[in-house]
Order: sequence, then structure tokens, then C-alpha cells
Amino acid sequence: MATTMKALVGAESGGYRLAEDINIPVPQQGSMLVQVHAVALNPRDAKIVDFSNSPGSLGGCDFAGIVKEVGEGVTRFKEGDRVLAVTFGSNASDKTKGAFAEFALAEEDISCHIPEAFTFTQACSIGLSMATAGLAIFQAPGLELSMQGGKGEAVLVSGGATATGTMATQILRMAGYTPIVTCSPANNALCQSYGAAACFDYHSSACGADIRVQSDDSLGYVLDCVTDTATMKMCYEAIGSSGGSYIALETIATTVKYTRRDVRADWFLADAIMGTGVQMAGTYGRPPSLELRQFGKRLFALVENWLHDGSIRHHPLEIQDGGLANMPQTLDDMKRGNVHAKKLVVPILGH
Repeated sequence: MATTMKALVGAESGGYRLAEDINIPVPQQGSMLVQVHAVALNPRDAKIVDFSNSPGSLGGCDFAGIVKEVGEGVTRFKEGDRVLAVTFGSNASDKTKGAFAEFALAEEDISCHIPEAFTFTQACSIGLSMATAGLAIFQAPGLELSMQGGKGEAVLVSGGATATGTMATQILRMAGYTPIVTCSPANNALCQSYGAAACFDYHSSACGADIRVQSDDSLGYVLDCVTDTATMKMCYEAIGSSGGSYIALETIATTVKYTRRDVRADWFLADAIMGTGVQMAGTYGRPPSLELRQFGKRLFALVENWLHDGSIRHHPLEIQDGGLANMPQTLDDMKRGNVHAKKLVVPILGH
């Protein structure tokens, strides 16, 4: 087996560059080496190299492929298994972690066997959106809802047509809640197909008020997948007069946060699911948390079952040709906001 590989790594001047001679990483305790067949692109991948550039570090989070080698202590997987996994690339403290490469390291307990009916391009799109939605809905500082105890309570998903939005909608349904979403009217049918009970046009200046009326002034839970000042204000307007909880995927506007003292508002990074903390500057840093890693282990065991029994579907996909070489341009397009209601996936093997 070769000892080097092609990979997309952080460039010295920011962004990514294609490297031809990166050392193939070696699996450690609890991890495995996967030959990558396909990767998915996420907004995080486009933004992190500008905010927290780490030259030479592997990029990317979402991947799927075939196990080539297992590290010490791995029991759930063996060589030859088809798997999906999520990692968190552009990591200055461990530059071997990342998905945008011919080979990638996967953690045993944050990975899933892929059903035979799933292609690698479908499977690679699941991991990050599931980790994000799961943390947001079931863990602190998220909404801390019960994974099985919902009694039909409404939960608003702002950005219902995003990859995290459609995943959140599905798992809210399975947990017994009633997901309602904001989206463009053109995506109403899409969101409803994933289980949204009602869709509201975020373009409307009355969107928040309309949700408040529809929910009989009782909405208490909001997941904001868009997270800008305008959507945060809209979400605050939607929350009922008894108050509630708001969780976002980006830093939140304090100018909005304190307009309602009856709303608990916070934000988080999906990276926290690894349990090792987040080594980023300023407010992005997070301490290690064994509890979050244990949650990740439980969540991905459930995901494996959900995939095999057909309980969840992947987000609509748009397959990009050109392999690793064309990905920097595609990520630039994503950063400029040119991707809507689709998950971009890139086949790697053979390119």
C-alpha cells in the first residue's frame, strides 16, 4: 500500500490547496483508516479556512468509504466494511484529521455501517448534519429535549430546507415532536416531504407573528439553522409569551439576545460531539466533554439503525465532478451563497 496520498489541505495564504504527497494517517486507539469514496461539502468547510486557517491540515468533515485498517480496540468494524463518518478538519492541534483526502481517519463510535442500498455519495452526506441536529435538539446548550418523550410539542426549525434543517425535522418527528419550519415557498413541498407540519415564508415581514398565531402563542423551542440578526429577530417574535429556548449554529447577536429576558438563547459548534473540546480562538473555544462524546456514541448507533430501517433520508444531493482538484472553486461558490436546498457531494475514488 502507498504511504502518501492526494489531499486538500489548508494553504499558507488561506483557503485550500491540492497536495500530492500527504502522508497517509495511521489509525490510533479507537479509530480506523478509511479509503474515501465520496465526500460532502458543508458551509463549515468554506468558512473555517478564513476564520481559523491551519496550513497543511486536512480539510473537510463528511466522508464515506471502505475500511482499510482498524486501530487497537476497534470491535464494531473490520477491514472491508462500508462506512460513513464525520470528522472535523482544518484542525491545528491534529492536522491528520479531515475528510478531503484519498484516505481519512474515522472514529469507531462516530461512524456507521452503510446499508447496501446506499451509495457512497448518498452516505457521505449524513454525518455532519446529523451530529449538528442531534446536539442542537437533545443536548446542552441546545434545546435539551427528550430523545423519546415528545408529546407533539411544536419546535420551529428556521432554515428548514438546509441539510441540518431536513435532518432536524426528521429526528424531531421520530422523537415525538411537531416540526414547523421557515423556508422559501419554493421549498415548501421539500420540507413537508421530510415531515414539516407547517411552512412559513421567511421573506415575509410578518413571518414571526404568523408563527406565533399558528402556534397559539405557545411556541417554546427554536433551532435556527440560518443564524443572522434578521432570522434571530424573527425567531424571537415567533416564541410565545411564556418564553422559551433558542439555539443557533453561529455566534448570536447580543443586540437581539437581551430583547427578551424570557428566552434562553445560545449557540454551539458541532465539533463538540467529538468530546475533545474545540481549540479555536475567542468565543469559539470549547472545553473537552466526555458527556458529549458519549452522546455522539449513542446518536451514531441510532443513526445506523435508522439508516438500515429507512427511518431517515439524506438531503437532496448535487454531485460535483472533478474530484479533489475542483473542490476549492466549489467551496468558494458555497461561501458566496450560490448553493440552496442541496448538499454538494464529490466522488473521490478514481479522480
